[in-house]
Amino acid sequence: MKAKLPVRRAILERRTYEPPAEGRWNKVRLDFNENTAGCAPAVRRALAKLTPKHFAMYPEYEVSTKTLAKHFGVRPEELLLTNGGDDALRVFFDAFVDSKSRILLSEPTFPMYRYYAEICGARIDNLRYGAQMEFPTEQAIRTLKERPRVFFIANPNNPTGTLLGYAELEKIVKAATHTAVVIDEAYVEFSGLTVVPWIKKYPHLFVTRTFSKAMGLAALRLGAVIANMDSLAILRRAMPPFPVNLAALVAAEAAVRDTKTRQAYVRNILRVRSWFQGELNSLGITTYPSAGNFVLVNFGPAGPALVQRLGQKGILVRERSKEMGSGFVRITIGTEREMRSVAREIRRGWRKAQTYQQRYRGRSNAPYSKSPS
Repeated sequence: MKAKLPVRRAILERRTYEPPAEGRWNKVRLDFNENTAGCAPAVRRALAKLTPKHFAMYPEYEVSTKTLAKHFGVRPEELLLTNGGDDALRVFFDAFVDSKSRILLSEPTFPMYRYYAEICGARIDNLRYGAQMEFPTEQAIRTLKERPRVFFIANPNNPTGTLLGYAELEKIVKAATHTAVVIDEAYVEFSGLTVVPWIKKYPHLFVTRTFSKAMGLAALRLGAVIANMDSLAILRRAMPPFPVNLAALVAAEAAVRDTKTRQAYVRNILRVRSWFQGELNSLGITTYPSAGNFVLVNFGPAGPALVQRLGQKGILVRERSKEMGSGFVRITIGTEREMRSVAREIRRGWRKAQTYQQRYRGRSNAPYSKSPS
């Protein structure tokens, strides 16, 4: 039997973001900004208390929402829990964006904003970060006069590490009188800057959070949207009745209570990040200031070969050549032991790459695509 499915054009034309390759277990995972140290011991203890009857019952959210709302410093009515941070972004398209309507981005940024926009068939107004990874604030304010439906801002931004300050953010929010402004604070534990208190003042402001980064719960998929109660009620109309699983709720409650583990992890990441950037800079490698648990690096022409070399050593990093140019790589900050190993491999590969390039400098037949061995 032959059949032809009536697939939407937007689905066929979607280009953004392909899922990562399988087989990442037991490798040095510095490609998706995960917490490579793992979740807090309290999380495992809490999950171990779940019984077979817990798993057989649909989840209830009231108690967990109260606990997590207290952690975020908001009322339960101002918190919406979602199936991961990605679902916290998808709901804005379900609630606000029609086919052919406009959304605003500044790229390079988290690719899921564009991903959902392409699926929705939305028009994308695309700004660009500057050469030094600075955010185009004035251009954004001008574009907001055209009333896009949603403006997504990752703060700090992934992959650039850029952090917008309060003054810039407030200028943007004040200018967006007819736009839902979504501030994605996935890395807030590392930046220390949040606009959550502003939700009482600005009803068109939404803040998204994730438990996948500092909390180390990426496998359980839990995210959140924080906003004015009335504005959040609009998003709730676009949500299914049971969006979050029980294990994620139990794990999240345990994670937010274990402040000691989380704070120690964040302090270590900040310390190791500074050391790692210093190591790369000492080799003459360009890095950019970062307010997240990652560093954007420009290896230049040696980038593809270095990424390949690291992969052969079981070290996974995120190449960003397609969006930013050859040589750009985002590297998650893992444990000190992991980062010392990575720095050692980069040092070896960098020296070989420099020697290789000097050897072939000026020769038109130089095989630059070949990985130096």
